[in-house]
Amino acid sequence: MKEGIHPKTQIIKAKCACGASFDIESTLDKNIELEVCSQCHPFYTGKQNLIDTAGRVDKFKERQAKTEQMRQGKPAEKKEEKDTKKEQPKAQKLGQKDN
Repeated sequence: MKEGIHPKTQIIKAKCACGASFDIESTLDKNIELEVCSQCHPFYTGKQNLIDTAGRVDKFKERQAKTEQMRQGKPAEKKEEKDTKKEQPKAQKLGQKDN
């Protein structure tokens, strides 16, 4: 290894949202806060947590139900669509005033 090209490392404290805290070696000079650690991550704990961000789980379940209906030969129920387009202001030509 070349001398003098590697950043300095130090021991800092990492604190998780679950309350666990532990020391780690890092090039950062301040403590960090984590959202998930090995003590609360589903892979390590064996417990599954569903984090439903913006209804993604519900959207997936709806798509899955539609697919199942199509496989059985039933027509899919149509969802009412909302008119999300807002009326946009008319464009003005340069030099014209708004009436």
